[in-house]
Amino acid sequence: MKQALPTEKFFVDGPVGPIEVLRDTPVSAHGLAIVTHPHPLFGGANTNKVTHTLARTLRDLGYCTLRPNFRGVGGTAGAHDNGLGETDDVLALIDWAQNQFGNGPLVLAGFSFGAFVQTRVAKWLAQAGRPVKRLILVGTASGFIDGARRYDTEAVTPDTIVIHGSADETVPLANVLAWAEPLEVPIVVVPGADHFFHARLHILRGIIERAWRE
Repeated sequence: MKQALPTEKFFVDGPVGPIEVLRDTPVSAHGLAIVTHPHPLFGGANTNKVTHTLARTLRDLGYCTLRPNFRGVGGTAGAHDNGLGETDDVLALIDWAQNQFGNGPLVLAGFSFGAFVQTRVAKWLAQAGRPVKRLILVGTASGFIDGARRYDTEAVTPDTIVIHGSADETVPLANVLAWAEPLEVPIVVVPGADHFFHARLHILRGIIERAWRE
């Protein structure tokens, strides 16, 4: 069995300067995936272990997977912009990638703050007539969170894969249930999992793999 290619780091021109990106490439790709990381002001980066798990899972499902660093993280230019500039950067990365690799199926995945951003990206693409194939949201930032942060997370389609830990200490499960209920979006709850899915990353991978076989 052939092995996937090593992870590569490169830069893409963004709206305010370079965007640092990690790329995970399968031997045979049939689509593109963009994976976004947790809050940059609290240590979030594209090397985060949940983000890494999402990227490797999607790579193994046959997607060329790109993990950008948000503004002010690593080699990415700019400063944190509360999801606004971050949305613009992801959209710029998608445009670049589709010019490079073609307009195959597009999957968006995000963790925590990155999930919040991906709901904004998915909404913009849908309004532009470019809907994504699938949206994966893990530990989604929604509602009021300790630290005086509030996230007005965008609506998503019912086929979105939403995964949350029952013991999430950063984003209470109740926040995500309140967001999802009027949208009729089901949530996969991982019993005992904290925000970062310590010792449960294999469960996260399994949920996504099973969803792809459905």
